[in-house]
Amino acid sequence: MNFVKLKRNPYRYRRTLPHIQDSVPLFITFNTLNRWVLPPEARSIAMESCLFEHNRRVLLHAVVIMPEHGHLLFTIIESADPPPLHQILGDIKGASSHNINKLLGRKGHVWEEESMDRATRENEREYYRNYIIHNPVKRGLVEHPDDYPWLWYETEDQPDPKWNRPVNFAKE
Repeated sequence: MNFVKLKRNPYRYRRTLPHIQDSVPLFITFNTLNRWVLPPEARSIAMESCLFEHNRRVLLHAVVIMPEHGHLLFTIIESADPPPLHQILGDIKGASSHNINKLLGRKGHVWEEESMDRATRENEREYYRNYIIHNPVKRGLVEHPDDYPWLWYETEDQPDPKWNRPVNFAKE
């Protein structure tokens, strides 16, 4: 059997693929490093970092911060020079990492470097929105989605609902 020597490493594509950015909703999943379980106050910090971007560079449709990962559904706001997706996610993860580490008196990475992103098709937005909303229920963390403190989503009657930062973590 003869093997052909490749001119370049075919597995080197991961960080160099161009990501398509369009005005479609993007579904994003990001994980904590080594699936570290975030304490409740750290989840609040991560949620605030995500919500900070709402109406700034993105239009958020839904966000959930689970114990060891987060999901976002958003559309990048159209502008003459829209920010690249990696910059938006880097800012969200960077700010939350800094503040989580400061809170917990620790150093190091909080999030995995890679995130999973998917440009949704026209008929998939509601599917991913519902996936995010029901994620805490499917995991058995709560019986009803609105009982989960680290969930935010728009509705027809409330396109820009306010998030109430949880102060009592007795349920955890």
